[in-house]
Amino acid sequence: MITDTNVSLSRWPFRRLPGDEPADLVARLRKRDVTEAWAGSFDALLHKDIAGVNARLTEDCRRYGAGLLVPFGTVNVSLPDWKEDLRRCADVHRMPGIRVYPNYHGYQLTDPAFGELLALAASRGLIVQLVAAMEDERTQNPLLRVPDVHLGPAPDLLRKTPKLRLQIVNSNRLPAESIAKLIEAGDSYFDLARVEGVHGLEGLVQQAEERVVFGSHSPFFYFESALLKLKEAGLNEEQRRRVLSANAARLRGREAR
Repeated sequence: MITDTNVSLSRWPFRRLPGDEPADLVARLRKRDVTEAWAGSFDALLHKDIAGVNARLTEDCRRYGAGLLVPFGTVNVSLPDWKEDLRRCADVHRMPGIRVYPNYHGYQLTDPAFGELLALAASRGLIVQLVAAMEDERTQNPLLRVPDVHLGPAPDLLRKTPKLRLQIVNSNRLPAESIAKLIEAGDSYFDLARVEGVHGLEGLVQQAEERVVFGSHSPFFYFESALLKLKEAGLNEEQRRRVLSANAARLRGREAR
């Protein structure tokens, strides 16, 4: 059984992707034995009507992937009504967490509003998925260059927000020292979607075995690439079980199935 903590619905703004229709994506995930997929929305990157984005995401998860797709709404602290968006994610849509994109939304992790968002999310028991990047800078549209999020302030934010459950999504540039600081600072997790290099995933699991979760970044990346990383990492069965589902269950506050 696989819990995929990193999939997206709707359309990538710059090209069509195989599996960008929700029914098609769900079929692909079920074929690969995914039993739960945490879903954000590509619309959240550039749309200003975040409430509408989150409502559509919730409906699509219900309509096409009931029992499989789990909506993770977006909150953009650079917009004036972000606290209401957070409230609706928790109280109306009953989401277990939110997904934030500081680089696309034009703020830094040191922005006081972001610290306030983390505190409010933690008080409501919401997971916060902090997306470090969506696309390699080398392949971005020249009219929309979006650098990776600078994650340096993240450990301090974790220490200041004791109840925060934070997942770093799509990061491939975290040195071992930075990972150690994040683990020491609080309840932090890391997905494997953009972990590259020889022994990259193996090294991450050795350092943070109970904090690594499966994330495919589907449909932007082919799902099979994430599975291949697991195969090449040479993990034992217990390590594979943790990465595929048990660590995500722990992050969500559930017993592993």
